[in-house]
Amino acid sequence: MATPHYDLIVIGSGPAGEKGAAQAAYFGKRVALIEREPALGGAAANTGTLPSKTLRETALYLSGFRQRGLYGVNMSIKEQVTARDFLFRERLVRQTEQKRIQANLDRHKVDLHRGGAAFVDAHTVAVTSADGVVAPLTADFILIATGSHPYRPAVFPFDDPRVYDSDTILNLHDIPREMLVVGGGVIGCEYACMFAALGIRVTLLEGRDRLLTFLDPEVSHALTRSMIEMGVDVRFKESVAGVQATPGLLRATLASGAVADADTILVAAGRSGNTAQLNLAAAGLAAAKRGVLEVNGHYQTAVPHIYAAGDVVGFPALAATSMEQARVAMVHAFDLKYKTRVAPILPYGIYTIPECSMAGETEESLAKQGRPFIAGLAHYHDNARGQIIGVRNGFLKLLFAPDTMQLLGVHAIGEQATELVHIGLIALQTGATANLFIETCFNYPTLGELYKYATYDALGRRAKLRGESLAPFDGAAHARPDRDPGS
Repeated sequence: MATPHYDLIVIGSGPAGEKGAAQAAYFGKRVALIEREPALGGAAANTGTLPSKTLRETALYLSGFRQRGLYGVNMSIKEQVTARDFLFRERLVRQTEQKRIQANLDRHKVDLHRGGAAFVDAHTVAVTSADGVVAPLTADFILIATGSHPYRPAVFPFDDPRVYDSDTILNLHDIPREMLVVGGGVIGCEYACMFAALGIRVTLLEGRDRLLTFLDPEVSHALTRSMIEMGVDVRFKESVAGVQATPGLLRATLASGAVADADTILVAAGRSGNTAQLNLAAAGLAAAKRGVLEVNGHYQTAVPHIYAAGDVVGFPALAATSMEQARVAMVHAFDLKYKTRVAPILPYGIYTIPECSMAGETEESLAKQGRPFIAGLAHYHDNARGQIIGVRNGFLKLLFAPDTMQLLGVHAIGEQATELVHIGLIALQTGATANLFIETCFNYPTLGELYKYATYDALGRRAKLRGESLAPFDGAAHARPDRDPGS
């Protein structure tokens, strides 16, 4: 039997793999997609993005967290929440997404091959099925979209069923009383918040002196305060030197000499690219640190007809950017005269409690570049919609160039921050100035209005620096430039 030949072989069905395959097939290319796992969708659908965000909503619902303080009612969990309660909705969402991906591949007539993939040569990939049958496929182009898996430091006894990583936490047996979360990155912070919302005593260890250092410092500090208010014991400049497992508890000895006891440990120590099983050497490739593949601006590897996209190429390792990377890669591979680049400004969404989001420059990045800026703030508690939904600590922060008032950065913390950021993202993409927000009429009451009043605040601050009158700027009284943004 002749070896099947394709225009494109895609390895992996996560966001990058699915969208890359669909992009090429949409333009009439013959596409094969290889998936080794029983379920389609990769980490985004099965262990990462969607599951964790669904669990966050479940935790908020079961705990009545959003209703606390509204109408003078203090909501709390009235009965013991079980792991089954906590994971029920997540499983439904996951199954629905898997069906959507299958339908999308079918609609685009992508051939699905089940099994593990390994290179035979630069144009040939062998697919080994679960029963050991090996079938070779060849293609003109190949897209590696194999994603990543949690990094497991040797100090943790992962053979103990009470020790989890960010994938296996979805197999949680029981809701613990105390949890130790190791790693204050995005995954660690998100899970620390959702478990704290359920009333679990959470200790979070972070090796650096700040959470999520890529965020604006005021947003990072506001998130830290909110987490502490929720009951999270946040410890900075701490790491785990050893773990003693006893029938009753897990005892972690920290590098500082302190001890932290817990029923459960969640290790969120970063991720590694899924490249070890690909036999990259046969294709003339080699992975970098932690299994990552290096690519150029077109997402080509060192072998020009082999592309890579998504988590396997490293930062930023977001589902949204992974999809765009794969689309751009396929446009370049097949010279489709369509989408030629990933957007130069990317949004970042962190689904902590409260949400955090950003796009564009931070105060720190601007300071490093030696670029002057004016910041404008608007608080949720001064916004009618913010008052309605009972948000006390949220704020929107805008950064402008003081000479032209061109928008440079958008930073938000609070309910719906990951949606709110998109208004500013579009403004950044188009090079808009403060006039856009001053001239726009926002619905009332909405969080979108925060953009107008954060802009008034920035204009007021600029006028004050220049010794000008604040009178022309209606709403400047709302600016309160002397106010701490987290208060």
